[in-house]
Amino acid sequence: MTTLMFVLGILIFVVGLLFSIAWHELGHLSTAKMFGIRVPQYMVGFGPTLWSRRRGETEYGIKAIPLGGYIRMIGMFPPGDDGRIRQRSTSPFRGMIEDARAAAYEELRPGDEKRLFYTRKPWKRIIVMAAGPGMNLILAVAIFLGVLMSFGINQTTTTVAQVAECVVPQSEQRDECRAGDPAAPAAEAGLKAGDTIVAFNGEPVTGWSELQNAIRDTTGPARVTVERDGTTVDLYPTLIENQVAKLDDDGYVEGEFVTAGFLGFTPAGGIVKQDFPQAVSYMGDIMVSGLDALIGLPGKIPGLWDAALGNGEREADSPVGVVGAARVGGEVFTLDIPASQQVATFLFMLAAFNLSLFLFNMLPLLPLDGGHIAGALWESARRNVARALRRPDPGPFDVAKLMPVAYVVAGIFICFTLLVLAADIVSPVRLAG
Repeated sequence: MTTLMFVLGILIFVVGLLFSIAWHELGHLSTAKMFGIRVPQYMVGFGPTLWSRRRGETEYGIKAIPLGGYIRMIGMFPPGDDGRIRQRSTSPFRGMIEDARAAAYEELRPGDEKRLFYTRKPWKRIIVMAAGPGMNLILAVAIFLGVLMSFGINQTTTTVAQVAECVVPQSEQRDECRAGDPAAPAAEAGLKAGDTIVAFNGEPVTGWSELQNAIRDTTGPARVTVERDGTTVDLYPTLIENQVAKLDDDGYVEGEFVTAGFLGFTPAGGIVKQDFPQAVSYMGDIMVSGLDALIGLPGKIPGLWDAALGNGEREADSPVGVVGAARVGGEVFTLDIPASQQVATFLFMLAAFNLSLFLFNMLPLLPLDGGHIAGALWESARRNVARALRRPDPGPFDVAKLMPVAYVVAGIFICFTLLVLAADIVSPVRLAG
């Protein structure tokens, strides 16, 4: 049964991956058609075509390798400086440029002269290229909000899991009480496991972070209101100072210790549904973390190399590719958790994948969408400057001239993808263990 669920999870992930890719390319397709650009092909995947159908002027299809997708637009690059599509050249770099330019016109038909991508105004080209990543962002936001507000997430709550018997400085890292240790204020006041703290000193509390800060800021007598067996009970502990772990602005332990108010209990964890403001705030934190992870990607290469080709262990926050993500998707459905949480975890993973697609594709590098956006922005800027200075229009920016750089960038991406693939096979990231 476990094997069946593992395989089912992989298949569902592949379907989610294909949908995300198709959704991305739909953004490009719909906006290109909206601006009158001819699109001969809309494909999900690369390699040999498994299935295709022509509808109107566009061929829609699925290819064998589900590692991406594309739409083919006519006239992605302008003609050369002499107005020609291809020139003869013995330079390998010039050959790259002219090959890319020729490919952009290979399906040119009579009447397409006014339907070329490069002839559209820069702002229209920006919309077309940004629409793909934008669709991934929309999908990620929708899934994140849906999961956070419908299923909830595992959070520390204001419910009491355990009450400490005595006061032990956290810096001593011990659990047992010793002679001379003062009794914990929570135990003296009668706080019990299972109580849910709903107010502190008369102020309602809705989350653990809020309660934790209130406790740390208080020494001396306090009033703690709890729900116990369906009734509300007021307790009156006298909080004392203690050495506790220092927290950063996001509530994470920094590794140092500070003197703060101390009550003396361990909060319980649980699945908590988020309201809209909480969900938006949590989603914002995820996006910041995703951006930080993208910036820190080069620093992960040595660890990936050791995990794939050496004896190093795979780090938990190591980048994963399609194979690794599919494996994790399979593991989600084998976890010993309620089915609703399996679904929520899988959806969260799919949302994170779409967020990664958005961030990655917006990098201002060819051949990524962000590279074409950067080219259109540069063209708009120099045309506006020329107009302001009453100089001749410099014309469209020839992005094709950057194709040698694009090939280098693509080569780096391919090498990184192969390294991640090797690490996913040799030393995969796992949800447990």
